[in-house]
Amino acid sequence: MGRLFGTDGARGVANSELTCELSMQIGRAAAMVLTENLSHRPKVMIGMDTRASSEMLEASIAAGLCSVGTDVLLLGVVPTPAVAFLVKEYGYDAGVMISASHNPCEYNGIKIFQSTGYKLPDELENEIESIILDDAKVPPVMIGGDVGRITRSDTAVDDYIKHVLSTIDVRCENLKIAIDCANGSSSVSAKRVFESLGADCIIINAEPNGVNINADCGSTHMDGLRKCVIDNHCDLGFAFDGDADRMLAVDNEGNIVDGDQVIALCAKYMKSVGTLKKDTAVVTVMSNMGFFKFCDDNGMYCEKTKVGDRYVLENMLENGYSIGGEQSGHVIFLDYATTGDGQVSALQVLKVIKNTGKTLKELAGEMEIFPQVLINVKVSKYGRVRFTSDMEIKNAIKRAENELGNDGRVLVRVSGTEPLVRVMLEGKDKAKIQSLGEAIADVVRERLV
Repeated sequence: MGRLFGTDGARGVANSELTCELSMQIGRAAAMVLTENLSHRPKVMIGMDTRASSEMLEASIAAGLCSVGTDVLLLGVVPTPAVAFLVKEYGYDAGVMISASHNPCEYNGIKIFQSTGYKLPDELENEIESIILDDAKVPPVMIGGDVGRITRSDTAVDDYIKHVLSTIDVRCENLKIAIDCANGSSSVSAKRVFESLGADCIIINAEPNGVNINADCGSTHMDGLRKCVIDNHCDLGFAFDGDADRMLAVDNEGNIVDGDQVIALCAKYMKSVGTLKKDTAVVTVMSNMGFFKFCDDNGMYCEKTKVGDRYVLENMLENGYSIGGEQSGHVIFLDYATTGDGQVSALQVLKVIKNTGKTLKELAGEMEIFPQVLINVKVSKYGRVRFTSDMEIKNAIKRAENELGNDGRVLVRVSGTEPLVRVMLEGKDKAKIQSLGEAIADVVRERLV
């Protein structure tokens, strides 16, 4: 993890940690790093989610870009994967997304994409950080006609929706679907996407006001969607997060279908039709033990990476795999997208449902889920740094591992996007792992808060 960038861009409380000044510096430094070898005038696009602070940061980043002679295209409110798609589609040198994804509205973040549509690798983020924090390079001072210009796009959402719809060739006239937009970026696209397929849609949480993004809704708060599906007798439901790069689903009985299950059912289908490259799916160490068993039972291989969709993607690109993702709902279909795309993921699930004739409940039920406990412990800034060296925490983890033996596992890690330590235990006995997890969490609170 870098000094400014975590596992998913630079992130913090807007106007406090992620200030206008820092945003301007990031824009300036990113332009210097990503466009220094160009023979033409650089051009960078900026998209954003619906947070009240997004327009403020958009202005700051655009100013930083223009100050070093980079032209800027403002996309307005779009999903994160729209930036990843459009930066390549429009032939731009880089793309910036302003979003803190699933976090509350007071947070915001900056994600940067290369011209290829992929997020920046660690070495480029480190180079940007060195310009900002170490004065490794002096920004050029552009004047007169060399200052960058700003224009606005009126086609971004339309072009992105066309791309999403191009990823499947089925119709959904006989399906009733509930959609939770989290009052975020999918508010501008989801209704059109799903209604274009002929589905009977019920759209909820699609009225963003700047502060209600992810507020008791979306993929991090599923109760509203579950109720909507049951009350309206829907066949299924989809929930997105604030920037629509994540998707979790709900079956017709209100059961949550997480990212592991989405990857499992899609990978099995892809294998059956010959599109699962090397018969392999890529997930993180946080994936449920049931996923690994599912792969074994269905003749598939599984690669495991550390937590973060960027590490999943790196593995997929390095080894030529076609599907991977996280339990949280980041799923990458590399045949269609260069990053996680919640709406593309939802359409791939619909394709499996239509082409197999099975319900989502039937498909998801093919993967056994082992009991899992996840406890998020809020820690101080300095607590995050001390985590890896604290012997009391290490001893608590070791005690739990010894207690579980071969009947489970323990994974405790610092979040790459929030001031949290995540305590995860998995095993056959739910009561036992809950007790052991709480014991570890208590030690973390005592040592790191």
